[in-house]
Amino acid sequence: MKAVFVTGGKQYNVAEGDEIFVEKLDAEVGSKVDFNEVLLVGDKIGTPYVSGAKVTCEVVKHGKQKKILVFHYVQKNKFRNTKGHRQPYTKLKVTKIVG
Repeated sequence: MKAVFVTGGKQYNVAEGDEIFVEKLDAEVGSKVDFNEVLLVGDKIGTPYVSGAKVTCEVVKHGKQKKILVFHYVQKNKFRNTKGHRQPYTKLKVTKIVG
């Protein structure tokens, strides 16, 4: 069964057994996390959410993604500023979809 749910301001299309990377969550590794903001389950479409539906995931690990470089350049002034950023994430494994 497939589902679409919302977390961290983004929508994720998942099926049971999938592993996904989401914005960092405050949960311990090995714990279960339930998402109730489900937009789509199988052939049911919510307005805006499907009532009684939830996606249960297990937290696999926390980490940071690869560093990206952000440049700020001012033309004709020989000014260039470089900053780096690493976005924290949580890796989840979808264990159950109820809907």
